[in-house]
Amino acid sequence: MTSQLFAICFDASEPSALARFWSGVLGRETDDDPRHGVSLPPADDIGFRIRFVPARGPKTVPNRMHFDLTSASPEDQRQTVARALELGARHIDIGQRPEEGHVVLADPDGNEFCVLGPGNEFLAGCGFVGALACDGSQAVGYFWSRALGWPLVWDQDEETAIQSPHGGTKITWGGPPVLPKADRERVRFDLVVPADTDPQAEVDRLLSLGATRADAGRDEDGPIVLADPDGIEFVVLASR
Repeated sequence: MTSQLFAICFDASEPSALARFWSGVLGRETDDDPRHGVSLPPADDIGFRIRFVPARGPKTVPNRMHFDLTSASPEDQRQTVARALELGARHIDIGQRPEEGHVVLADPDGNEFCVLGPGNEFLAGCGFVGALACDGSQAVGYFWSRALGWPLVWDQDEETAIQSPHGGTKITWGGPPVLPKADRERVRFDLVVPADTDPQAEVDRLLSLGATRADAGRDEDGPIVLADPDGIEFVVLASR
């Protein structure tokens, strides 16, 4: 079996505080897990956890991944924006145009996210967290499709998107131009190896798909860290 997407992991200046912000925005309870730290469990059986860990330093560059939140109506969009602002978000300008119909915000740690207007057909039926929108190449979209066993649901003009066979949030990559890689990306994937799969065999499979080792000098008991074809690190965890 292939690895499963366990969590989207955020480096946070104050993990508990950032978890409370996203708990309020998304309407999910927080879970302080001794092994994986403070997190928001998935909203359903096909979702993923959102995990918050201590950051090694301040945020200095735009993230390569951000959430696109969906809206059922203009009023629903306004309410989501107002709730986020009340919880500590702020408006930011990344060059968006008014006619695009989405509101760009940053959470209290400066992590960008968008609140989309109603009528987005591409994300219809994907849920409140409609997409995890990523800056990345076509090759990395192909890699993650094979790594997770999620089919491509978009592949055009070097833009790609994948989605679990069971539905839910889509993961998208915008194609070139691609932002320069930060020393450490503040938002990244945590994978978990199924209980009936040998972790080393799964690591070997991911390496054969185009991943590279990124954990030189790691503690023997520490997590396995790989990098995707764009050089973005991700963690491979043993099954709980």
